[in-house]
Amino acid sequence: MSIKVANAPVNFGVYRVEGAPLDADALLGALAGAGYAGIDSGPIGYLGTGARLRERLERTGMGLAGGWVDLRYEDPGAFAADLAGLDAALAVFASVPVADGRFAPRPTLACPAHPPRFAGGAAPGLPGEEWAAFASRVQRAADRCRDHGLEPVFHHHAGTLVETPEEVERLLELTDVSLCLDTGHLWLAGGDPVTALREWGDRIGQFHLKDASREAHDRARAAGGDLAAAVAGGAFPALGAGEVDLPAVLGALGGYQGWLVVEQDVPGSGQDLDRILADQRANRAWLRAHGI
Repeated sequence: MSIKVANAPVNFGVYRVEGAPLDADALLGALAGAGYAGIDSGPIGYLGTGARLRERLERTGMGLAGGWVDLRYEDPGAFAADLAGLDAALAVFASVPVADGRFAPRPTLACPAHPPRFAGGAAPGLPGEEWAAFASRVQRAADRCRDHGLEPVFHHHAGTLVETPEEVERLLELTDVSLCLDTGHLWLAGGDPVTALREWGDRIGQFHLKDASREAHDRARAAGGDLAAAVAGGAFPALGAGEVDLPAVLGALGGYQGWLVVEQDVPGSGQDLDRILADQRANRAWLRAHGI
């Protein structure tokens, strides 16, 4: 099998280890029972580290798809300070044995939130003269991952300095890092995931499958809200319930091999966990109905 389907703690509102709304064992058991083959790490330490992480994965038959690590690439001093967190995450990922390299954990490099980008949806991104230094730090982070025997991917994301299709293009031109293509975030940034698969296919190292609603996203931005407000307002509905042409996306996957991570971000508190689990079961069933 060239594609395996994973889920993610963000789907349950797990953004921090402390105060997580669902115990890691309960989350893994529920998702394994729903037919998922793997899991994104969520915040480092939520699934455990070392032997505890390996035991949880082995007991549930789940693989580790990778995990998010953001670094402040725009600021040389802050970037240097953030490297310790990257190293800690890489040690966790590298500790998980993998029989097939296609399904090794992918360190998911990204930028932290950049609030001005939600100022009415029109705030500028990184100034042109700063791109070379920014990209050189992304490259350094990618090389650091490879020094640990791991192949990284970079995740474009709404409300950050790498959000729009043009910014993704610029990053791909200036580095050799692979891309984590997120269909929902690309759609919210005005992009087309099918076009992205056609144009960037040979650079895609991981795939996050999201549906999305530009209407909900734009409404939150117009009201001065941030990404959390967009999420709370329904920017990421269940698969098939939003605006992204997901059947066309799946049809354009071509020779992609690796993890397909289903994501449906929700707020970090006040969630109906039974409804969320029902959504994730429905998402897995939707994929089966479409051949995956």
